[in-house]
Amino acid sequence: MEHPRLLARAFLAIFLLFLSMTTSAQSSTPLTVRQQALVTVSAYTATGNLPRLHAVLSQGLDAGLTVNEAKEVLVHLYAYCGFPRSLSGINTLMNVLDERKAKGLNDVMGKEASPITSTAPKYERGKKNLEQLTGKPETGAKTGANAFSPESDVFLKEHLFADLFERDVLTFQERELATVAALVSLGGVEPMLEFHLGAARHVGFTEAQLRQLIGLCEAAVGQPKAEAARAVLAKVLATNQK
Repeated sequence: MEHPRLLARAFLAIFLLFLSMTTSAQSSTPLTVRQQALVTVSAYTATGNLPRLHAVLSQGLDAGLTVNEAKEVLVHLYAYCGFPRSLSGINTLMNVLDERKAKGLNDVMGKEASPITSTAPKYERGKKNLEQLTGKPETGAKTGANAFSPESDVFLKEHLFADLFERDVLTFQERELATVAALVSLGGVEPMLEFHLGAARHVGFTEAQLRQLIGLCEAAVGQPKAEAARAVLAKVLATNQK
């Protein structure tokens, strides 16, 4: 009878080892080359470093970004770093595409945003998208800035989280990747960065991937902003563990 028990224990040990190795591998899976391109495009858009943006946009297209995906990142970022940075980025992308076409490179346009068919009020759609990003229902009276400036709450729900986030050229996960990279690069926006790091965790990014994201941004914005972002990430991770 002892022999079957030993075999069962051995199989259990092997299974637990395999499970541990699989979990460890998943937790340390780095950002893909395409995801890294989204990060660097966002970082250099936010900082307005157009020569470097020119280079990383071309690298992003080489890494598998379609033209419409690259354009969508730049459109998305106007909500976080303003139209001047966004439009400068779009003009830079146009120059990149012209140069690549002259070299005989035919970049894939990719899909366009699907038409919105929902008849629900835009505010409610935005609120639902926000709850999907955070995993937390929004209930009760408005507080803080949303209470002080209710029109801002309306603009955020109806435009940012409805008009922009509903455009399916990019996934919610990809939009959070771009958003966090832009906020790290802007600096001085710790409360918003904390919110979006939490959202990034909720939509599936691991601690290791977010640390890699900050490291990629550090090359664009320098150590002080990167260290500030790491401090915010530490706070988010500590809060999630409670």
